[in-house]
Amino acid sequence: MSVVETVTDLVTPILDEYHFELVDIEFVKEGKSWYLRVFIDKDGGINIEECALVSDKLSEKLDECDPDPIPQAYYLEVSSPGAERPLKKEKDYERALNSYIHVSLYQPLEGKKVYEGTLTALTKDELTLEYMDKTRQKNITIPRKQIAKARLAIKF
Repeated sequence: MSVVETVTDLVTPILDEYHFELVDIEFVKEGKSWYLRVFIDKDGGINIEECALVSDKLSEKLDECDPDPIPQAYYLEVSSPGAERPLKKEKDYERALNSYIHVSLYQPLEGKKVYEGTLTALTKDELTLEYMDKTRQKNITIPRKQIAKARLAIKF
């Protein structure tokens, strides 16, 4: 079982108890240090005290595991996903309807691998973005299987 799967199993009951939502978990090496990042949210947004509460409870659960699921030293960070929240689950996409989003693709579509625009339509297999191409407003329908990453974006 991977670190992310193990941590998901450990943190889910904690989040359920407080009616928080698991947005994402990542276990990454940056420089010489490992980071276990758990992103949580709730309706109306999550605050620092709630992040600290989850961090303390998750830390206790991780310490109780034998064998240790994460043998190397690491930093545990529990935080809000922020303004540029990733879109991973179906619920995330549904919540993002009519919002400005950033989409990165595996392969270029109409000559571009990155699009930013308003998510105007969503089906099981594709999404439609309304975006600006220089001074012209355009629409593009993107097959969801071509999306490498999607997140909310801030429009400037």
